[in-house]
Amino acid sequence: MLFNNRIGVDTALEKQLEIDASQLWSLLFTIVLDGEKRLGANLAAHQLTPPQFYVLKTLTERGGRCPIGEIARQHHLTNATMTGLVKRLEAIDPPLVIREQRESDRRSVDVILTPAGAERYMAVQTDLLQQMQLLFSLLSDAERQDLIRYLTRYLEFVQTQFPVEPIADME
Repeated sequence: MLFNNRIGVDTALEKQLEIDASQLWSLLFTIVLDGEKRLGANLAAHQLTPPQFYVLKTLTERGGRCPIGEIARQHHLTNATMTGLVKRLEAIDPPLVIREQRESDRRSVDVILTPAGAERYMAVQTDLLQQMQLLFSLLSDAERQDLIRYLTRYLEFVQTQFPVEPIADME
């Protein structure tokens, strides 16, 4: 058990912490799997795959332009895999992204979000936010604030107590 080396940890508390941790892990895992399934269905309705959506999201967050290698690193993909993904986004009619060689370094390629790509990303975001608003409408204001506060606190604890090292480049 995790707490055997701690002095003064009550056995009943230790057992309850184990039960609570197991229950939380099960809930989080179920939430992640359910979220992936729902996101996949929403994206499919917009003719996107999850990796394509994440590229559009990254470009949106970066002001509509980003080096292809940077996008690949952020999503833990090889440059070759990202190139194929970007080519598929570029082949959609109308194109959701375009590639452009950098003037300063012809070997470097930027991916640029097109107006159609921005529109598709916003359509997905709008649908997702509408679903979240519907769910939140079923909760009281206090319950919504509690949920947000607890999830924020959980995330802060996890990120502080168990930091994750960036994954090394895959190439």
